[in-house]
Amino acid sequence: MRRAGTVLLAACTAAAALTALAAVPAGAQGHTAAGRDRCTGTAPVVCHFDVAPGTYRVRAVLGGGAEAGSTAVTAEARRAMLGETPNAAGETVRRTFTVDVRDPEGEPTGATGSPGLDLTFGGAAPQLASLHVERVRTPQVLLAGDSTVCDQAGEPYTGWGQQLPQYLTDRLSVANYADSGESSQTFRDDPALFRALLSRIHRGDLVLVQLAHNDKQTDRDTYRANLTAMIEDVRAEGGRPVLVTPVVRRWFNTDGTLDNGTALLVNGLGVDLPAEVRALADEQDTPLIDLTALTKARVEELGPEASKALYLYDEKRDNTHTSARGATEYAALVLGELRDRKLIPSRAVR
Repeated sequence: MRRAGTVLLAACTAAAALTALAAVPAGAQGHTAAGRDRCTGTAPVVCHFDVAPGTYRVRAVLGGGAEAGSTAVTAEARRAMLGETPNAAGETVRRTFTVDVRDPEGEPTGATGSPGLDLTFGGAAPQLASLHVERVRTPQVLLAGDSTVCDQAGEPYTGWGQQLPQYLTDRLSVANYADSGESSQTFRDDPALFRALLSRIHRGDLVLVQLAHNDKQTDRDTYRANLTAMIEDVRAEGGRPVLVTPVVRRWFNTDGTLDNGTALLVNGLGVDLPAEVRALADEQDTPLIDLTALTKARVEELGPEASKALYLYDEKRDNTHTSARGATEYAALVLGELRDRKLIPSRAVR
């Protein structure tokens, strides 16, 4: 795999200033010195690298302090790259992951954010011993979706696509093109969304498509035509489309079930959107992740009270958008399906 540039961060403790070497332009070889200004702070440690858009492998050595530590890592627009990772006093732990750096760094139609690569080493007791960053090209999982999938800019909102990278090793990268408010039609129509996603596909890349929440007045034929066109366009670029039914709304019946059109995404025209996705997956011989069924089972298992924590009910009286906990659980459900269906190799799962 050809290296387009490297960034090297010398050994340090979380409390000390870090020495970095900045990335050279794409296509160049080697590295150049950049000084001690790439990381600041101790809890969290925040690092910034002036690199071009692309995929970057991050090799981090955590721990090494006199006391036990616990470090979690986020990148760019609040993407979870590594869950809480403990270390004993004096112990070091090596972890590697990949980050998709692009502009804008979060939702494709949202605020630009800061250029380059941003990493935050937080968690309960963060310790960073050393860091190495290099530009690479890895197989990708690209995401097409709405606000329940996207890299949400501000807390407490969190999309499941924002939480998915923490479950993957550096053998796969996640490029999340999901965007708030998008329907199957608007996602296709906006050049910053589907067309941009298509331009990123390399042969064999997975493209997960979850679009339904905003198809409130989309008729059956139009909905099916939009998804069919997306499947065909992804395949034409050498990608592997995967249809994903939408996460349920937390909308209970009096009997404690979600067996109603609001929860199960039957739209204003009476179109059962998840059912259409299931049928289309079968007709198009396309892998299906039935996230509607999976999230329905989980929400009903927790019940009306405990399931509030998966959504933003307490914060916003919102039964559609997920909390960080809900997004993390739902990302794990997606990962389980990808692994069980052998859509991703086991060695790519953390």
